[in-house]
Amino acid sequence: MKLSEVLTGITQLENTADPALEITGISYDSRTTKAGDLFVAVKGYESDGHDYIDAAVKKGAVCVLCQEKPGADIPYIVTENSRRALAKASANWFGHPSEKLKVIGVTGTNGKTTTTHMIKTIIEKCLGGRVGLIGTNSIIIGDEEQDAARTTPESYELQKLFADMVREGCTHAVMEVSSHALYLDRVYGVRFEAGVYTNLTHEHLDFHGTMAEYAAAKAKLFSQSDKAIINLDDEYAHVMIRAAESANGTVITYSAEKDEADVVAKRIRVFADKVEFCALTLDKLQKFEVGVTAMFNVYNAMAAVTTGLALGIELESMTEAMQNFAGVKGRMESVPTGRDFTVIIDYAHSPDALENVIKPLKELETGRVVTLFGCGGDRDPSKRPLMGEIAARLSDFVIVTSDNPRTEEPGKIIQDILAGMKGTKTPYTVIENRREAIGWAIENAHPGDIILLAGKGHETYQIIGKEKFHFDEREIVREFLEKIR
Repeated sequence: MKLSEVLTGITQLENTADPALEITGISYDSRTTKAGDLFVAVKGYESDGHDYIDAAVKKGAVCVLCQEKPGADIPYIVTENSRRALAKASANWFGHPSEKLKVIGVTGTNGKTTTTHMIKTIIEKCLGGRVGLIGTNSIIIGDEEQDAARTTPESYELQKLFADMVREGCTHAVMEVSSHALYLDRVYGVRFEAGVYTNLTHEHLDFHGTMAEYAAAKAKLFSQSDKAIINLDDEYAHVMIRAAESANGTVITYSAEKDEADVVAKRIRVFADKVEFCALTLDKLQKFEVGVTAMFNVYNAMAAVTTGLALGIELESMTEAMQNFAGVKGRMESVPTGRDFTVIIDYAHSPDALENVIKPLKELETGRVVTLFGCGGDRDPSKRPLMGEIAARLSDFVIVTSDNPRTEEPGKIIQDILAGMKGTKTPYTVIENRREAIGWAIENAHPGDIILLAGKGHETYQIIGKEKFHFDEREIVREFLEKIR
């Protein structure tokens, strides 16, 4: 592709390159740069791509797209925002694949993964469309599923995934859109058929600084969405609504508490293995039964159903799709034990998520609720004592351990958690090694106990230092169950 074609729509402040220069690829990481590439120097959160221009040139880059004039002797284009330029160039490179799909984006602190899977199920069952999915758990295109490196990929990978979806005959793409992705312009230039907002709770303040900034990042989704599906019960709903209205988007609200919402959940019942509710619109009342438990899944289901309505799907036609929804790996996932106690794995790794998981388990308990959790290293430390307090207040026994300590000392993270448990009457123990902690929980389980393994969810690894080690809690549970036969 000619350089001029790659640069279509990109603001150029200075250009020393031949427009007819043949470009054979795009890269933004010098480690993956190949001969003939256009190298885009992106100012990142942890590093600056401008520092790696020389390395990219050595790898064979023939041109640089950057924000600052490079020192290397190479043709270059200076633009005002190289991160946005990467998104534009990537869309040009892959032929603007998102324009050939109906893209639905889901944002919020909690519920994104389950909601995207619910929406995918509704579209496939009710519209017969083929749906690609991009999220925290995995990426699904056609019949193929692959691991996801992050919730929302960088713009180049995202556009490639959209192109793969188009090639596989997908009509829709449903994706989780993280606040990082919105702030860092990974979805810049993507027009969403619908943007969905679940909630906003204490998380990622190490990156955003304040809840107001966190909310502002989330709100960016609705400035590029035709329809905005908003949880009216959330305290930051007004921020999302304002962003949608400023961009002339259509706002559709859902609620379990406010009758003024466009879609209201009524007659809510939560059981051990399912939830039931009636979705009330202006002219219809339709009962839904969904095969997942907990009140937060009523909200997830309402988000999905309201999105279905926004896509033109009749309310009653969604009932069968939702009834057949069986949940998502790592979200209130029950691990078979064959014993007189239960093990639940959940991704809860924020204060609100932890509270929302423990509360419904307390309602189901026949014995103790034993909560095992830690907090991630190199992430917002302010949430650690909050999670300690929540675990101690709501559980019958707490096991404080490691999560993904990354480059922090696990013991220091644990001390931050314990600060929130000061003065608690709830018994607890500290076992830094997470494998040993899981083993201790199983070996000391009482009849009727519910053991909650919180924080890892779908992850099958643990990050210690800068290395990933295989760590699948399902395997570890089975391993220790074998030992106590």
